[in-house]
Amino acid sequence: MMRNREVLEGVTYYDNIVQTIGNTPLVHLKSLTRDLACVVLAKVEFFNPGGSVKDRIGWTIIEDAEKSGVLKPGGTIVEATSGNTGVGLAMAAALKGYRCIFVMPDKMSQEKILLLRAFGARVVVTPTAVAPEDPRSYYSVAHRLVTETPNAILANQYHNPVNPQSHYDMTGPEIWRQTAGKITHFVTGMGTGGTITGVGRFLKEQNPRVKVIGVDPLGSILYELHRSGKTVTAESYKVEGIGEDFLPGTTDLSVIDEIVQVNDRESLLMTRRLVREEGIFAGGSCGAAVIGAIKYAREHKLGPDDLMVVILPDSGSRYLSKVFDDDWMRENGFLESAWVDFRAVDIQTTKASATLIMAQPTDLMTAVVAQMKQYGVSQLPVVDGDGRLLGVVTEIDLLNHMLTADHTHHADETIESVIDVNVPVVRPNTPLETLMPILSHHHAVIIAAEDKVQGILTKIDILDFLASHM
Repeated sequence: MMRNREVLEGVTYYDNIVQTIGNTPLVHLKSLTRDLACVVLAKVEFFNPGGSVKDRIGWTIIEDAEKSGVLKPGGTIVEATSGNTGVGLAMAAALKGYRCIFVMPDKMSQEKILLLRAFGARVVVTPTAVAPEDPRSYYSVAHRLVTETPNAILANQYHNPVNPQSHYDMTGPEIWRQTAGKITHFVTGMGTGGTITGVGRFLKEQNPRVKVIGVDPLGSILYELHRSGKTVTAESYKVEGIGEDFLPGTTDLSVIDEIVQVNDRESLLMTRRLVREEGIFAGGSCGAAVIGAIKYAREHKLGPDDLMVVILPDSGSRYLSKVFDDDWMRENGFLESAWVDFRAVDIQTTKASATLIMAQPTDLMTAVVAQMKQYGVSQLPVVDGDGRLLGVVTEIDLLNHMLTADHTHHADETIESVIDVNVPVVRPNTPLETLMPILSHHHAVIIAAEDKVQGILTKIDILDFLASHM
């Protein structure tokens, strides 16, 4: 042992894998939020050793059970999980010598089941479409297995106060420190509610003005419960790991300022956009959190002084057979066949008028209006002298400016004051499936490579293109 200490002197290392949990990075989402005035930072939780935000609670739940005396040497840890909490528990259990039994609904991906078995855990799969109190539900089966298994405990993430406390002690302080206390909005998907409750409590103690926003999938009961206090009947949905058909004891609704509701389609398409536009290979609940954050930012018109942090809970490697499988997406009605094959550059090159008309900030308003009339367009990209994109000028912005009563208009007025810098920008190889949700919120998108404009697409361009390929 002395020899080992001498060899390791001056070497930087960890004593075990759980010591690497936390301090996950914040990444600026630039492409997906190009049209927003606020800053949106993603806290990428798949940098944790077990690949998800749930690593943060696995070790602490086990240590708490040991200290309280309910978990004894050679014991078994049982948990109802969508997968990620199971990995966090299994990783800690491997170091401490415990066995694990995990109960999962049958809608969860095969990748998650195989991953848990890789840790040596036993996995029991139960029906998804049953009520929580049904003896076949994954909650009920987990409770039954605890009673049937000698020296077993239920980790109980849905009601264990260690869950939100772990995020209060760890995740919240990380975010506060990483943002230098400048965070104004915190966004996360809601499952057990541990993350939003723990982080939300900590952030509001530091600054009561911080807004805490939950994201809930359509079919879950949490959105309506927070909005009206009424419990509705849960329905099925495809996004994994968030949403509930009951109110977990680890969820404190009083911490939450607002819950944004999202559907499967927009969540899963945003997940695919995350990897294709930001290079972040994340899971389906991450797409849900991002689209929820964007919806909130648009509705509340967040400005340049707002700093939003959104949690990305896990990695896309656990969903290769689902959200990243075109066949599965098509079978479930989330992806049209044409969307997979066509790119932005394909649509641009087939436009009736391939001539790209652009403006510069110093152009006269009268000249730009004349250009729009001549070429029959309603918006023009605005570039600097080197051809780099600055924004877009639209006919509606020009009209609103000219109708402004408290402004003196003159013939040599330029377009510089009416340039919209929050214009959505896509790359030439951006797939049609990415363009469609963008154009649901904007009249046009700019095609650019390294800030050099290559084209502009409007809704009518997409319609013309699809009509010609019917």
